[in-house]
Amino acid sequence: FFLFSALAGQLTDKYDKALLIRYVKLLEIVIMVLGAVCFYFHQVWGLMLLLFLMGAQSALFGPVKYSIIPQHLQPGELVGGNALVESGTFVAILLGTIAANIASQMEQGPLVLGILVIVFAVIGWMASLKIPDGPAPDPGLKVRYNIFRESWHTVQFSRENKSVFLAIMGISWFWFLGASYLTQIYNYAKVDLHGAQTVATSLLATFSIGIALGSLLCERFSGHKIELGLVPLGSIGLSIFGMDLYFHTQPASGEELVGLGAFLSEPHSYRVLLDFLLIGMFGGFYIVPLYAMVQERSEEHHRARIIASINILNALFM
Repeated sequence: FFLFSALAGQLTDKYDKALLIRYVKLLEIVIMVLGAVCFYFHQVWGLMLLLFLMGAQSALFGPVKYSIIPQHLQPGELVGGNALVESGTFVAILLGTIAANIASQMEQGPLVLGILVIVFAVIGWMASLKIPDGPAPDPGLKVRYNIFRESWHTVQFSRENKSVFLAIMGISWFWFLGASYLTQIYNYAKVDLHGAQTVATSLLATFSIGIALGSLLCERFSGHKIELGLVPLGSIGLSIFGMDLYFHTQPASGEELVGLGAFLSEPHSYRVLLDFLLIGMFGGFYIVPLYAMVQERSEEHHRARIIASINILNALFM
């Protein structure tokens, strides 16, 4: 993300966005086929390289995904469109995590995982064929390939509009916090709650459902317009329920990790789950209006490069 977002922003402003998405999804199929081979033959270094390539592919996808939304939606539909993107993203993360956990425990786990990643990549490419055209806003743009210089220029470019840059910084702070939660969920479940893998998955599920719910509620609460008042409300909720989670967590006892059933038999467990749900929900309130604001207040001919600067700063914060 850090290396290739600036290039992705330039390409998205220069070429038709729907066509770019189809090429990016074709690239994903190639990467996943190679990934399936590495899974089957247990080639860990190959998988690490392909994980890097998936990051690069996602960096190419990010600017086009967000910059095509304003081309097809009216200003009053931006919040709803972004809500669907954010909720869909976190539901996909949740389903992918659960599917991976199930597949990895099968006797033919590597083979099953290899087949699944190829199937989902093909489904993604087939879906991309239905995307309506997104004409290039700046077809005369000269693409510069010095990734380090252009990354710096892209971030500086986003600073020209102060309100947009502040929104970008707010988005990056969210991903800084979100990455902290997502990377610590498994450790928190095991060390603090003394829970097995199923407990960690339930926390991730609750967190993801909360973000999806908060994102979808944004459109209803905002009255189909960009309501920045939801942003401070979201940050307050993130703070309150994050602190409640800290103060309410009770030290685990016993040697053996408990399963989901035993975890749910404890009354205090439901407050932990409620905290994760509300942290996610207020996170949705926080993030959706900011993305919609960046899209609305960015000039069309360089909107993708503005969104690329979000990816660069997000990667740095995470």
